[in-house]
Amino acid sequence: MDTSKNISVAQCCTYYKIETTFVQSLNDYGLITLTQTEEEYFIDYDQLADLERFVHLHYDMDINLEGIEAITHLLNRVHDLQHEVKQLRRELGHGK
Repeated sequence: MDTSKNISVAQCCTYYKIETTFVQSLNDYGLITLTQTEEEYFIDYDQLADLERFVHLHYDMDINLEGIEAITHLLNRVHDLQHEVKQLRRELGHGK
């Protein structure tokens, strides 16, 4: 497995001062994807921004995992709808 684009969950947890169980729970909820070697779990660098957002929501704003899942779903839906509106405007010739 190429770990050059990954960071270990243990390193992330040390850096962010969070529990590994929180990161595992995010994986269980499908909010992030962890890869596993024989010894440890890794998270892709591309997912670190999401992890930081989830850490902020959970630890700073005291939002539970179900709430984080709902917020993420709604934000993704808003993003999809915004993309659809842009596409429809383009098709109608309004450019923006």
